[in-house]
Amino acid sequence: MGVIVNLPKGMFVQNDSAKIPEPALRRLPWYLSYVKLLKSQGETIVSSTQIAKKIDVSASQIAKDLSYVDVNGKTRVGYDIDDLISVLETFLGFKQTHKAVLFGVGSLGAALLSDSGLEQYGLKIIAGFDVKSSIVNQKVYTIPVFHTDEFFEKNKKIKAEIGILTVPPGYAQEVSDYMISGGIKGIWNFTPFRIRVPEGVVLQNTSLYAHLAVMFNRLRP
Repeated sequence: MGVIVNLPKGMFVQNDSAKIPEPALRRLPWYLSYVKLLKSQGETIVSSTQIAKKIDVSASQIAKDLSYVDVNGKTRVGYDIDDLISVLETFLGFKQTHKAVLFGVGSLGAALLSDSGLEQYGLKIIAGFDVKSSIVNQKVYTIPVFHTDEFFEKNKKIKAEIGILTVPPGYAQEVSDYMISGGIKGIWNFTPFRIRVPEGVVLQNTSLYAHLAVMFNRLRP
């Protein structure tokens, strides 16, 4: 089996992240989003206590999480916001550009192609791939869509290492294997099918349906 991680937008992390517990790694993007908000409001310093009040994580836990990255706060003062943002973005890999391709340009796939915010977190979708004649050789939000059969040839030029999977569940494993054969090293799987990948391939499962099931279950009286 490959390496499986479960970070919605944090799968793109440096090797140092292997030393940090996954729950802590999951929380770092929360802290980053909040301190970016503070910066937009003109703040320059933030404390663990201040973050804790908004994120609903204890100040001691936040301090411990931040101890895994190369950032130092000042006692009774806090962290310099610019420094904290820079360190977190670098550690999480958000400052690097990671080329990706997307397979399955349906409603969900098209929505992801239109999400310009992904580039802010280091993910640049270069192309989409599908088999439907109505969409092949078209552009979706400026991103070209090619026939799936063209992937091997196209990826020789694109050199994408990340594949986003939004195909129907019945094709998930087949398309996953195909992407890997074409040079993909990490798969962001949006299908409810639990695909299997070989050793060395990073797999990120993001099942919208699983999250819905949890929410629906907890809404029951």
